[in-house]
Amino acid sequence: MVNGSMSLEEISAVAAELRERTPQEILRWAVDRFFPRLTMGTAFGAEGCCLIHMLAEIEPRVRIFNLETGYQFRETLELRERIKERYGIEVEFIYPELSVAEYEAEHGGPLYVHRPDQCCYDRKILPLRKAAVGYEAWISAIRADQTEERAKADVVQWDRKFNMVKINPLLRWTKKDVWSFIMKNNVPYNPLHDQNYPSIGCWPCTRPVKNGEDDRAGRWAGKVKKECGLHVIEHEGGSGI
Repeated sequence: MVNGSMSLEEISAVAAELRERTPQEILRWAVDRFFPRLTMGTAFGAEGCCLIHMLAEIEPRVRIFNLETGYQFRETLELRERIKERYGIEVEFIYPELSVAEYEAEHGGPLYVHRPDQCCYDRKILPLRKAAVGYEAWISAIRADQTEERAKADVVQWDRKFNMVKINPLLRWTKKDVWSFIMKNNVPYNPLHDQNYPSIGCWPCTRPVKNGEDDRAGRWAGKVKKECGLHVIEHEGGSGI
């Protein structure tokens, strides 16, 4: 057993069984297997909002959290309140050890300018490790067509970085699938999506995309970096978060 609940062989078999299932069916399996030791992380992207809508119908008591780095857009923080009003689900903020002011004072200014990987590690990876304590599985909203790293994921996989089972219900969805679901179900979403921000992270490291650019071109623009590290596979045979 990799975490006391499932072996790698079981995870592989379940993934094969669920690959062609709907996101709702994958979520129902996750709830049946892991709840209440099941959690979900969201950055309030369009995909995450779809999953929150689904969970509100399947099991609204699943604990959902957001990594509040201190650098999120005002629109992102306001969306949390709109989701609470719509579904009665209060997404929990998980904070880094240091406030933005303390963190920048410690490093002599904004670290994201010169060392964005370290900033993401300190303000996302470490807080997520804290948030994961006591849980056996977590849900993410990644799609395989977003990045090369995410294309390596599976609908159910073992996450070596956090020693949890990771469930990706929207892995086989496309951007069109996401927005069709949002429009059909009137799902609350970040208004920045309507201003050429298809992928929204921290405001210092996110800009609108231009015509013809990839959806994630606005993340860490001008840098090779395209992931904060949460969804990067660490080594062959393992799976990132």
